Amino acid sequence: MVVTVTVAESTITCGQVTQSASPCVPYAQGAGVAPTAACCSGIQSLNDATKTTPDHQTACKCLKAIAGSISGINYGVVAGIPGKCDVTIPFKLSLSTDCILSIVIY
Repeated sequence: MVVTVTVAESTITCGQVTQSASPCVPYAQGAGVAPTAACCSGIQSLNDATKTTPDHQTACKCLKAIAGSISGINYGVVAGIPGKCDVTIPFKLSLSTDCILSIVIY
């Protein structure tokens, strides 16, 4: 008996994630009372570009890496960005999110 497992690969890159999320950095650092239109547009664009579980896992890993590399990020503010932008994503924006186990089925 032979068992074949197909592993899907992500079609999104960390460069794309960075480009989409970068307008949100000032808000995540405490600038402004709401995300800018550019921030929300980037989050919506990122959400539209991530259609598969591997895409969501890659986006999650990249967002965690980006957030972890920028000083002054308020993670409570970051977690609220999708809701403030009226975008639903399949994982919590948090450094503690397990990007593999939390996004197994979407």
